[in-house]
Amino acid sequence: MPATVPAPPQGGAWSATAQRLRAAATTEPGRLQIIGAVLALLVVAFGAVTAFEIADRAAAADDVVSRSQPLSADAADIYRSLADADTAAASGFLAGAQEPRDVHDRYGKDIKEASRLLVKAAANTEASTASGHEITTLNEELPRYAGLIERARANNRQGLPLGGAYLRYANQKMTNVLLPAAERLYTAETGRLDRDNDSARAWPLLSLGLGVVALAALFWAQRRNYRRTNRVFNHGLLVATAASTVVLLWLAVGHTVARSELLNADVHGQQSLDVLNHARIDSLKARANENLTLVARGAVLTPDGKNDKYETDYNTGMKALGEELGRARKLADDSQGSGPVANAINGVSEWQGRHRTARTTDDNGDYEGALKQIIGPENSTGESFNRVDEALKQALAHEQGEFTRAAKAGRGALGGLPIGAAALAALGAIAAVVGVNRRLSEYR
Repeated sequence: MPATVPAPPQGGAWSATAQRLRAAATTEPGRLQIIGAVLALLVVAFGAVTAFEIADRAAAADDVVSRSQPLSADAADIYRSLADADTAAASGFLAGAQEPRDVHDRYGKDIKEASRLLVKAAANTEASTASGHEITTLNEELPRYAGLIERARANNRQGLPLGGAYLRYANQKMTNVLLPAAERLYTAETGRLDRDNDSARAWPLLSLGLGVVALAALFWAQRRNYRRTNRVFNHGLLVATAASTVVLLWLAVGHTVARSELLNADVHGQQSLDVLNHARIDSLKARANENLTLVARGAVLTPDGKNDKYETDYNTGMKALGEELGRARKLADDSQGSGPVANAINGVSEWQGRHRTARTTDDNGDYEGALKQIIGPENSTGESFNRVDEALKQALAHEQGEFTRAAKAGRGALGGLPIGAAALAALGAIAAVVGVNRRLSEYR
């Protein structure tokens, strides 16, 4: 008769492994081996998860500093350059056939700057994204706008009234196409900055939870060792506990500092930058509308046909500018930030007073007098506008510096933690195994 072959254990390999573990757990050496393996696994898992999560937070913080915020600032500068170019074009047209050299150069500089920033943004943005579509629109429409301005200039030099029509058409393209596209680009890039900031500040809950569990398991193993042997310390387990404690404290303190600095960068930097950017753009648009009021001479009315369109848009822009400056004053947290904002507020008040005087002069039939009060070298609204623009430029530079310093500090607080956590976890796991093996040697 053939020999009987024993039946394989029910459940296959997993069942056999479970049986062996249950058998090992009935003896003290077997239990120590299981404890050592579990401790090493927990410490390694803690270090690996910490390294992974903090590397992700550090990458997001680096994006905030080196990618998202610079792109957001570039988008704001694109908007500002376009609005300033439109303002300079209208100012140059008002000056007559001989456009002032400084105004002409300012327009050319703005167009070149907008073009340069669009090339830079295109190189750092995927064409299929929303930002990519807006960049494409701006690249297509900007040359068309510049062409209309050149036609307006050519007709103006010849004294032809058609120049005013070209200028108004160019302003419509800027107002209805270019500036909305630039604003959407700025909104998209600022939204990406906010997402990166939120990702960098998100708590590494899994790492913290694993760290607590690993430390609890190590303390339990040492207490168990003490109760069974009356030995106060197991050097291997003590080293593993110390390594895990260092990683946990480094994780908690480092991420807390990073969160604090990144929050500071957002509250005292980015929020102020956003408000100041909108304020500067509102001032540029108001200045362009102020100039176009004299260019159009009442030829363009609001949809209801009752008021001058450009004068109405000027008043709307100045109201928005006042509100933005009020918010900027509340957000400014030091004298270097509040001083320029206060100068801008005073400049706006002066600008509005001079504008009312110029409008009264124009309404009384003195066009040349009103023109001097708008674009003249002294005591004009142009002088007040330049004061406001310079003050806003100073405020933006200060807040940009505040943001960069705080964001870099937040990024720096996470530096070295991923590698350090992995190295200390490896040390802790090895020490835990060595400590348990020291106890096992007593049974041999």
